[in-house]
Amino acid sequence: MIEMATGLWVALVAGVVPLAGCLFWNWNDIRYALPHYLRGGSEGGGKLPPGYMGMPFLGEMLAFIWYFKIIRRPNDFITSKLGRYGSEGGLYRTHLFGSPSIIVSTPSGIKFVLQSDSNFRPAWPAPEIVGANSLVLVEGDSHARVRDFVLRCINKPDALRRIALMVQPRITASLKSWAQKGRISVHKEAKKVTFGNIGKFFAGFESDPFLDTLDDLFKGLMNGIRSQPINFPGTAYHHALKCRNKATAIFREEMEKRRRNASDARDDLMEGLMQMKDEQGKHLSDDEILDNIVSLVVAGYASTSVSITWALYYLAKYPNVLEKLREEHVPISKRMDGEYITYDNVSTCKYTGKVVEEVLRLANISAFIFRTAKKDVEYKGYKIPKGWRVLCWIRYIHENPEIFDDPTDFNPERWNERAKPGTFLVFGGGSRICPGNMLARLQVSIIIHHLVVGYRWKLVNPDAGMSYLPFPKPLHDVEIDITKI
Repeated sequence: MIEMATGLWVALVAGVVPLAGCLFWNWNDIRYALPHYLRGGSEGGGKLPPGYMGMPFLGEMLAFIWYFKIIRRPNDFITSKLGRYGSEGGLYRTHLFGSPSIIVSTPSGIKFVLQSDSNFRPAWPAPEIVGANSLVLVEGDSHARVRDFVLRCINKPDALRRIALMVQPRITASLKSWAQKGRISVHKEAKKVTFGNIGKFFAGFESDPFLDTLDDLFKGLMNGIRSQPINFPGTAYHHALKCRNKATAIFREEMEKRRRNASDARDDLMEGLMQMKDEQGKHLSDDEILDNIVSLVVAGYASTSVSITWALYYLAKYPNVLEKLREEHVPISKRMDGEYITYDNVSTCKYTGKVVEEVLRLANISAFIFRTAKKDVEYKGYKIPKGWRVLCWIRYIHENPEIFDDPTDFNPERWNERAKPGTFLVFGGGSRICPGNMLARLQVSIIIHHLVVGYRWKLVNPDAGMSYLPFPKPLHDVEIDITKI
């Protein structure tokens, strides 16, 4: 009898444990994909893309962390799916950042998503961090109104002419300081100079101690911007929310100070947002102003500081490129009236433009762009279900050898010809392309000018590995020895 009972328990355990493990391992496919197939997969047309959706809540985040953080081969996250499921359609179902998702990995697929505002709305893994009223999330008239204003403020030629002169005192002073120190970590120093200029232009802040405080808050905010949305003490997301709330409080205090005293008004982005009115004469709400300030600082801070870091890294590793830049900039420097290069001078530097484009391509600051399906959408015979998040995996496109020859090689000459449509998406695409894309390019071009005409530098560790979260950068933040020429 005892032997029979023992045998039943063993059989039960032997059957239940593997079944429970299988259910746990495939929970999200059972929860999200199975109901679709039980309905025949015909509602809305098409079938779900191939893929694996992973475990409860976590989905494929452990695999994502494995490729991006542990082995530091982020492109393998997509190539592993190519090897397992094939390349037909370039769509894969998954579960990332707390949501059932569809990965789109081809230029045509990404173009379809980014240009289909009627099918997809903007999304973000942590909307609470960037702000529900921010330019990156709002739609319709609200988006068009604020976007048009931001474009006029930071991306049109007249604005860029003014900004080019405004940012250079801090840039030139910082470069002199770098040379005096002799050895610096580029990313750390680039963040300081970038944040200083953004703080001044976006919100009128110029005090270095005050900017350092805000810099620390935005550093914490950005560390959680692509994290799993777990609001629990000790998580990156929880810390990012705390940093965002503190930064917002600082901007709110500045905004209220200006309202109390008209003499505190400044010629900056915050003031412009405060004075904005719609067709009915209605001002933006405080939350709209603050959410847009925070999201624009995040976008400008990250894109520019990371791009500057990669520019110094690649120019140190490719002396032939550096020499061509010197040939272009030294004659300009000799003709300049004063020590500051103008926007019009920068516009004539065609080779510099190619270098900046190549830096941006390889930097891959935004590995993917988020959207959410407004309704069931069919593409290439596959169904993208309503409410599922869509991840346009632009990093894979920028380093795909079928699109760019020798994609890991830093080669500005490849920009002698324009990139094929849909293959260069460092600032997004469609109606929501980053409104500050020319501002980022300008700042990188300006710092390149001052570096190549006045300084020499070399990498302390040219063989340093790479880090890819929250943004791609070489380990040790690109430590260099720098001297003035």
